[in-house]
Amino acid sequence: MKIGIVGAGNIGGNLTRRLAALGHEVSVANSRDPHTLAALAEETGATAVLASEAARGAEAVVVTVPLKSVPDLPSGLLDEAAEGFALIDTNNYYPRQRDGRIAPIEEGLPESRWVERYLGHPVVKAFNGTYAQDLLDKPRPEGDPGRLALPVAGDDEGAKAAVRDLIGELGFDSVDAGGIDDSWRQQPGTPVYGLRGDVTEVTAALAAAPSERPSEFRA
Repeated sequence: MKIGIVGAGNIGGNLTRRLAALGHEVSVANSRDPHTLAALAEETGATAVLASEAARGAEAVVVTVPLKSVPDLPSGLLDEAAEGFALIDTNNYYPRQRDGRIAPIEEGLPESRWVERYLGHPVVKAFNGTYAQDLLDKPRPEGDPGRLALPVAGDDEGAKAAVRDLIGELGFDSVDAGGIDDSWRQQPGTPVYGLRGDVTEVTAALAAAPSERPSEFRA
């Protein structure tokens, strides 16, 4: 599969490492010049590109940048992606620590719905509560009792299925967390956020999520 990754921080970098190692054709970009990703490209075999080129021909696109930077992504970022591509949003709203106040989110809009409106394409929310190092250290074969599960939310059932398949390839189970209007259940401060659990534990944590965003994750 051809995969574009926009953002080369902890999650983006380790997804590049794992997906390239699995044989996917990965293009990776950051907010700077591609030459700043030369070491990652050499290590992984991925292709370092401009952000405006990352989605070209991609069947899956991962956006993993600070939430406040989403409006600054290149115009037409997704215009050349493959037909029917899956758009993965890994972002979280950290108003006090990083992002500042975003009024629609403060008023109750799920953060991934806000991202979706900016990008103009349905998103699948995944990897947002995953420890980046776990992508390297925690993969397990299917059926292994120690295999961790990740929640996945999205309105496009085909795209969500494709993302869940990728997660399975990466060595993790997944749990359908509903649509994007339900994706608040995996936002920061919820029981599933950062949980290292199996399918049963992740399912229970999603069900136990409080409807109010915790005060430490409000502006």
